Amino acid sequence: METTASTLDEVKSLLGKILGIADRLESMDASTRLLGSLPELDSLAVAELLTAIEARFRFEIDYADLTTDMFETVGTLVAYVKKKSALNSPQYGSSQSLPDQGVVAS
Repeated sequence: METTASTLDEVKSLLGKILGIADRLESMDASTRLLGSLPELDSLAVAELLTAIEARFRFEIDYADLTTDMFETVGTLVAYVKKKSALNSPQYGSSQSLPDQGVVAS
C-alpha cells in the first residue's frame, strides 16, 4: 500500500511528539524501523500513540487487530492508518458493506 506524504508526515509528527524525538524526524521515512529499534517506543508510548492516532484520524482502533507487525516500520503504521481511514470514509455509509470485512457498518 502506497503511503502518501501527508499521512506519513502526520504519523511522523505524532511519533516525534509522543516519543520526544522531533529532532530525528528529518531522517525518518517509511522504512524506518519502530519496535525494537526505538527505545522510546515502549508499551506506554504505544498506548499513547494509538490514542493520538484515533483522535487525529477520527477512527476507532479495533484492538483485536493490533499486532507487532503494525509497528514494524513507520510505513506499516501509516498503511494501517490509511486502511482504517479508508474504511471509515463517508463512501462507506451506514448501510454499505465494508470491503474485505463482510461486515455492515452500523
